[in-house]
Amino acid sequence: MSVVSSLLADVPLPKVCPVRQKFDVTAIDDPARECRLKLEEKGVLDNVEKGMTVAVTVGSRGIENLPLFVKCTVEAIKSRGGKPFLFPAMGSHGGATAEGQRLMLEGMGVTEASAGAPIRSTMEVVKIGTSSVGLPVHLDRYASEADGIVVINRVKPHVSFRGRYESGIMKMLAIGAGKQKGAETCHDAGFGSMAENIESIGRAFLANANVLWALALLENSKHKTSRIEVLRADEIAGKEPALQEEAKRLSAKLYFDQLDVLIIDEIGKDIGGTGLDTNVVGRYTTPYITGGPDITRIATLDLTERSHGNANGVGIVDFTTRRLFDKMDFEQTYPNSLTSTVPATVKLPMVLHNDREAIQAAIKTCNIADKKAVRLVRCKNTNSLERIFVSEALLDEVSASGNLEIDGTPTAMQFNAEGNLF
Repeated sequence: MSVVSSLLADVPLPKVCPVRQKFDVTAIDDPARECRLKLEEKGVLDNVEKGMTVAVTVGSRGIENLPLFVKCTVEAIKSRGGKPFLFPAMGSHGGATAEGQRLMLEGMGVTEASAGAPIRSTMEVVKIGTSSVGLPVHLDRYASEADGIVVINRVKPHVSFRGRYESGIMKMLAIGAGKQKGAETCHDAGFGSMAENIESIGRAFLANANVLWALALLENSKHKTSRIEVLRADEIAGKEPALQEEAKRLSAKLYFDQLDVLIIDEIGKDIGGTGLDTNVVGRYTTPYITGGPDITRIATLDLTERSHGNANGVGIVDFTTRRLFDKMDFEQTYPNSLTSTVPATVKLPMVLHNDREAIQAAIKTCNIADKKAVRLVRCKNTNSLERIFVSEALLDEVSASGNLEIDGTPTAMQFNAEGNLF
């Protein structure tokens, strides 16, 4: 037995009980039909002329129904005689390479076959203008050569700053569509000026590029599509802030103010830009955002396959496993951090041999006198919070809450022969 293993061997593991968290789960029954109706009702398809080339943005986030919305948009453009193509609008993601970004689209189910349109991927950009604060505005070269641009993105709270525009349409214009260069321009001054930069660059983009419309998507706490809004170019800046506030209301959360330990089964770029939702865990990599629960120790156990080795966000937690570390690809992970100028997201936490030891290390170091009374929560990831597992020390709090419901009986955590959770 190693020294580390011997230090952790006697740390008690609590029994955990399944618990349901209650959120607003309003969702659209037929997103494709709703998308088509919204496009027709808004009249934006009248902007498409026969033979017009239209560049459609596709980002790197794990957006629900993304392939469906891309296909719906492509079909709508074709119905008016337009010639759509897709371009990765994801800043420096995908290792900041054209092929890496194409692979990210394919990993999310967006292919030329599924969309019915070609994918044109390049990291080359052109400068299309200058923002009100003097920053250059960049655009993907292929998109700059198109006759028009359609933007598709989800509107949601950002994980590193607060502002009128966080993650959404304006951010897609300011950062995603400008590729690595656009992302670098917006991030170089740091997150303290991010809200201002997104707005100024986004407005300059709208003034200098032919944006035909934007498809703004909102998701409920289960990450199901709850609202679809089609915005004309002249509506984007004015209407997105209200959508951002609605997104915050819909967001999932942990209904606990304080925890000793949080166990997150997996992180990944398909879950969030920072691998996990910092709003959920109450830990942030910049001083420009606050809120969320007070959690003493956090451990994450694995990296999603769809993250393609990008372990951005691992620096936020305290403990991880050899399994996650072995999947980490520095060439995929570091470009995002270098571009965002936030190295804290990719710092290495303590790496333990397996799940059991990572959990025991978190409990051992959480500074409570009675380790058997640990206030512990386990979740699959920060996008899957409807059903969680809590230690027995939290059950009285669960019973007293109108947002939580016990969904089983406390049982011991089950590990396989390698010491990893089933």
